[in-house]
Amino acid sequence: MALPRHLQSGQADSGDYWPGFVDALATLLLVIVFLLAVFTAGQFALSQALTGRDEQLAELNGRLATLAEELNLAQSENERLSLRVSTLTQENGALAETNAGLTSQIAGLQEGLAAARSSLAEEEALNEEAQATVALLNNQMAALREELARLNEALNASEAREAELEAEVVNLGRRLNAALASEVARLARYRSEFFGRLIEVLGDRSGVRVVGDRFVFETDVLFASGSAELSEEGRRSLAPIADAIIQLTDEIPDDLDWVLRVDGHTDRVPLGPNAPFESNWELSTARSLSVIAYFESRGVPPRRLLAAGFGEHYPIAEGRTQEAYARNRRIELKLTSR
Repeated sequence: MALPRHLQSGQADSGDYWPGFVDALATLLLVIVFLLAVFTAGQFALSQALTGRDEQLAELNGRLATLAEELNLAQSENERLSLRVSTLTQENGALAETNAGLTSQIAGLQEGLAAARSSLAEEEALNEEAQATVALLNNQMAALREELARLNEALNASEAREAELEAEVVNLGRRLNAALASEVARLARYRSEFFGRLIEVLGDRSGVRVVGDRFVFETDVLFASGSAELSEEGRRSLAPIADAIIQLTDEIPDDLDWVLRVDGHTDRVPLGPNAPFESNWELSTARSLSVIAYFESRGVPPRRLLAAGFGEHYPIAEGRTQEAYARNRRIELKLTSR
């Protein structure tokens, strides 16, 4: 049975397209296989390249870790030296400044190492510039270690010198204390002689008493009320004391630095508006100077005399009675060291 013409024509066309389609698929398959082969070969080559780069980076990281460890050791040593330098004197201060400079250099080297590490992480392989940088850092680290060793030797020498100086200071302190004790003992002996002579000279004279290590004169015996001019009775009372001081001056060796301190004291009663002095402090000082001037006029060397005024601020009797006021108005004589 014959087919229709349009069906016969369609079958003929279908037979014509199929071989071309098969050829196209075969060609496409070959292209895909070729691309896969090329991709596989490229992946293999890239893997080999990356493996070589990873080995180089591992080697660099190992060297950088070693450098970092050495740097940490150097920093620890530098901190220990800085702590020891801080205890030294001005000479050690100069060394501390040098050490601080080295610390700054180490900080700069750390920054350089960080920069080199960053550069190495970004690069695919170690180049000549990175190698030169690492070599330079190694040289600088070696130089720093030598400098730190030199500083350590200098610090040890400085500590030894400081120990010697401390020993000398201790020795001088002992000698000074011994000399001071000897001076105090000598002065105490002459003070005892001075006290003995004054007690013998003054006898039981009223208005004079011994309080501790000093002679106390009631100012009513020496001065009129509100005045700083010695009375005749006051001059007569002080004359034998001046003679005793002159005699003692001739007996005490010149190398014993002593003075007779004259302290003026008043009561707490304020001075009147017509008084020649503005305060009890001025009055006490003026009275002390009057006694000093009298002793000097009698021949006592001025360099052996010392005046002081204390006003009403150091009373020896409390209360507001006339008796307490009279006791607080006084002149005190004390033989002491300068």
